[in-house]
Amino acid sequence: MKLTTRGHYSVKALLDISLQPSYGPTSVKSIAKRQNLPAPYLEKLMIEMRKAGLVKSIRGLHGGYQLARSPDKISLGQILSAVGEAEVPLSHFQLENEQVEDWVTLTLWRHLHKKISEALETLTLADLYYDARSAQALQKNQVNFII
Repeated sequence: MKLTTRGHYSVKALLDISLQPSYGPTSVKSIAKRQNLPAPYLEKLMIEMRKAGLVKSIRGLHGGYQLARSPDKISLGQILSAVGEAEVPLSHFQLENEQVEDWVTLTLWRHLHKKISEALETLTLADLYYDARSAQALQKNQVNFII
């Protein structure tokens, strides 16, 4: 499975928000600066994630985006789906004849695809948050965290 730029930036942005006190709000400009992402592109992704109910926008001087629910209620699958990250197709692999090797390969890919899909739906921002905080503590970097 290959995570596209859209998916990668979206996960990084939401993880960045989850690392903020009370999960935000924080501006797209701040997220983009901390994570070294292009702000205009990130803004478009945040709008898509807002429409999907993953974040909410707060207006005003100290506004920005914040999580719409707790990190343990936001799965990676939901994030990827919100930004149009299609699931990886099984394969363009077609059985042209009834070779056992081809059937075994196709069956293997089906099982792997199912496991990846299950993992994306069960792995949450909270899981990544704790991993990020552990890495941050090891680096003794309390101010900024680049994902």
